[in-house]
Amino acid sequence: MANKTNKLMRNIGVQVVIAMIIGALVGFIMGEDASIFAPLGTIFIHLIKMLVIPLVLVSIISGAASLGDSPSAGKIGVGTFGFFIVTSGIAVSLALFMGNLFKPGSGIEFSVHSGQNLMVVTNEHGALPGVMDTFIGMIPTNVFESLTGGNILQILVFSIFFGIALTKVKGDGAKPILATLNTIVDAFVWMINCVMIIAPIGVFGLMADSVGTFGFDALEVVFKLFAVFVAAILIYGFLFFPLIVQLFSKVSAKQFISAMKKPQVMALSTASSMATLPVNMETCENELKVSKATAAFVLPLGATINMSGNAIYYGLVAMFFAQMYGIDLSITAYAAIVFTSTLGAIGQAGVPGPSFLVVAVLLAAGIPIDGLPLLFALDRIFDMIRTSLNITGDAACALIMDKYTQGK
Repeated sequence: MANKTNKLMRNIGVQVVIAMIIGALVGFIMGEDASIFAPLGTIFIHLIKMLVIPLVLVSIISGAASLGDSPSAGKIGVGTFGFFIVTSGIAVSLALFMGNLFKPGSGIEFSVHSGQNLMVVTNEHGALPGVMDTFIGMIPTNVFESLTGGNILQILVFSIFFGIALTKVKGDGAKPILATLNTIVDAFVWMINCVMIIAPIGVFGLMADSVGTFGFDALEVVFKLFAVFVAAILIYGFLFFPLIVQLFSKVSAKQFISAMKKPQVMALSTASSMATLPVNMETCENELKVSKATAAFVLPLGATINMSGNAIYYGLVAMFFAQMYGIDLSITAYAAIVFTSTLGAIGQAGVPGPSFLVVAVLLAAGIPIDGLPLLFALDRIFDMIRTSLNITGDAACALIMDKYTQGK
């Protein structure tokens, strides 16, 4: 029994959960003074970010090169993008359904809270780039500038293009480069494992600072929205994704749910799909037996453009404010919410921070944005939860694409 307990305590996932609980308690007790622990979380996040950009670059090049010369290359690209779009669309539809069913914005008097002035919100925050602007913006004019600026979408475009190009080199000239890339990926995995040793300390700092800064009181205003949001996330994460994994992959729903605990805890604590990427890749390759080529292609891509959790958030927030202001949404408004939420979720970068894209969703449906300051103080908490769903969708896509492209 003692050995089993010791083994459990050595599990990094268990350590992170314990650190989250202790951090939340310390933050609650110390209040704003808990900000003294913020540097612990900042150091951890910086260490992860230090590795993520080069890891994405090398992994995508390696994955694209491994897939680029095979018949499955086109299938996995189209299938992956199709999966992300469809699941994001279904996610926002679920949000609208649950928003209509539970009406989280009904009975809230906005004028009581309108004086909080937590953040000035203007229409310019909701400026959603056009389709052509988005595509043009994905093409880097200077890849080194994209790397230093951390523009993930531009890095992805270059990496995929370069990886496929390596497969078109005649003779064996590209083989040493591919071998070197694989070696670099292995080196990054070793470095990531080293960083993960201090993960509980970093998570403690993040939670203590977050709870100490915002407390639990702010949750009271939007408690019903929060409860419906969590319910939608649980339905999507523990019913929808496991079900499609069971139906369309070689892994059972039970095995999938069990394996995803570690990356989900990491996503919950860091609120960043990119920061969770290394853990998600390790879980998919080692526990769920996704091929290295598929994982290296799908997961970095998913960490950037697959945001089902964000789609649910956008849809529910739109319903919340429409109900709060007593606005009856038309079919056109619903269509605008679905369209803008889906595109916004796909275009959202995989890093933590306030979600200004929700402004675009509200403006598209003609819903006032004055009440958004109510949510920005809690954005970190919402972000933590929706990120755990985002990375679950990435893993589900990798599993399905692995079977779909390799015929397993």
